[in-house]
Amino acid sequence: QVRLVESGGGSVQAGGSLRLSCTASGYAVSPYCMAWFRHSPGKEREGVATITTYGGTTYADSVKGRFTISKNNAKNTLTLYLQMNSLKPEDTAMYYCAASFLRCGRNAQLDYWGQGTQVTVSS
Repeated sequence: QVRLVESGGGSVQAGGSLRLSCTASGYAVSPYCMAWFRHSPGKEREGVATITTYGGTTYADSVKGRFTISKNNAKNTLTLYLQMNSLKPEDTAMYYCAASFLRCGRNAQLDYWGQGTQVTVSS
């Protein structure tokens, strides 16, 4: 059973930066896809960014040029990152890490989810 644990959320002023981390454990083979999603009250869940085993990435238009997804696989520990720069109040949301061995995409139904980490951006 894959376990995902996010960290790095917090409160920041507009224009600031945060880096989210997600540590994955409980797998024998690295997931094909890892991704960041976000959800805020009154809005639908949004796929923010994805990254595959081969390093291919996708981004939501709303974060292109500001957010960067990356991963580090060392000593059987996979860590997913989301570097968020030039943050805006509309980036305020709960951010979730997700993974799948079978599918990938910002609109895909991934199989494993973390508990989330809150990001709050004030104006």
